Amino acid sequence: QVQLVESGGGLVQPGGSLRLSCAASGRILSINGMGWYRQAPGKQRELVATITSGGTVNYADSVKGRFTISRDNAKNSVFLQMNSLKPEDTAVYYCNADGRRYSDFGSRAFASWGQGTQVTISS
Repeated sequence: QVQLVESGGGLVQPGGSLRLSCAASGRILSINGMGWYRQAPGKQRELVATITSGGTVNYADSVKGRFTISRDNAKNSVFLQMNSLKPEDTAVYYCNADGRRYSDFGSRAFASWGQGTQVTISS
């Protein structure tokens, strides 16, 4: 199994910044895509940003210009720098990763989610 652990959430005032981190562990052979999703109360989970192993990024329109996704392939980690935060950014943020992991018979694909970290933007 591949586990993802997020950190860095919290309470900040509008206009503030937060940096989320997510580290993957387990019998990892390779990681392809990594990303961040969020789910606000009463809403569906939505994509925030994704990044491929080659560094190609994709952002939701609502966060373009404010959020930056990055990754450290050597450490199987992905980060989300969030600036100019707004109350509507309040949500539980989830890390996601997919790739291949070692198995008893070689390797197999995996897709994993973290447990989520709460981000609250409020004055």
